[in-house]
Amino acid sequence: MQLYYHPDQAHHAPPSFLLRGRAVASPEGPERATLLSEGLASLGFTLDAPAQTDSPRLRERLARIHTPRYLAFLETIHARWQALPDAAEIVAPNVHPCGGGHHYPRHPVGQVGWHMHDMACPMTADSFAGIIANAAVAEAATEQVANGAPSAYALCRPPGHHAGPERAGGFCFLNNTALAATVLREQHARVAILDVDLHHGNGTQDIFYARGDVWTGSLHADPADFYPFFWGGADETGEGEGAGANLNIPLPLGSDAGSFMAALERLVEAMQAFRPTALVVALGLDAHRADPLAGLALETEDFTPLGQRLAAIGLPTVIVQEGGYPTRYLGANLAAFMYGYCHS
Repeated sequence: MQLYYHPDQAHHAPPSFLLRGRAVASPEGPERATLLSEGLASLGFTLDAPAQTDSPRLRERLARIHTPRYLAFLETIHARWQALPDAAEIVAPNVHPCGGGHHYPRHPVGQVGWHMHDMACPMTADSFAGIIANAAVAEAATEQVANGAPSAYALCRPPGHHAGPERAGGFCFLNNTALAATVLREQHARVAILDVDLHHGNGTQDIFYARGDVWTGSLHADPADFYPFFWGGADETGEGEGAGANLNIPLPLGSDAGSFMAALERLVEAMQAFRPTALVVALGLDAHRADPLAGLALETEDFTPLGQRLAAIGLPTVIVQEGGYPTRYLGANLAAFMYGYCHS
């Protein structure tokens, strides 16, 4: 299996974010990549870097899943923010169009509120360089699979599955999982996404909700009690051409591996009825009981049968790293998953 990461991803390094009203150190920083790469190295894996961190082709693919004004916002907002009087170094919202806005604002403060749906996506001067390199990593791994490799892994940080067509949230800016599905669609008529992160992939759902060519399935902590709160219910099944092509399985807080794997079986069964010819796995490791954002109760050893089950599906597969935050278990959790996936 070929695995990808680019050092430029470290350019996005937010020092803090707002949690329950307090500014705290962000768990989504370069340390995640260090711990994850150490877990891979323990199995003898090495990480390759894509030759480019940006290209017209990547931009065109991103424009299929994100709006032009959102992509322009991500690239230009820090400079425009800094031109405001008394602006902080970090871009962060202080107003939101709650209840639905009617007009897209011209002012940078209004645009930040429009495009950032929570306080977990601060941007610094170097953030966009890291964010676009991150997308290039997802693209490179997917091109390997599109060109005939049975599987590939993208060490994506920041994660992406909360990023919708024109919204950042939950540490996510560009939707790497949706990008992988988009690249696979160039060769495959029907693509599936299995999201096994602790949190519902609301951005991925939004991107494909009315499409019938990409099936999306997610198991996650129940949003009635957990982030992202407003999306991820079992009643969200798609609309229009996408009716029936979206499946959510919310789990009670504190659910263990037994409940998790039973939900996975339901997802796999529904996915196979869709008859996809390629698969994207949105891999979260934050379902571990000790994760800083913990909501489920998996142990490190539980990630091995998860990897085995996903490999047994037998489709060309791109594994895109989503959540999983710094603890002494993080690298071991990824190693356990990859061992199971590669030894199924």
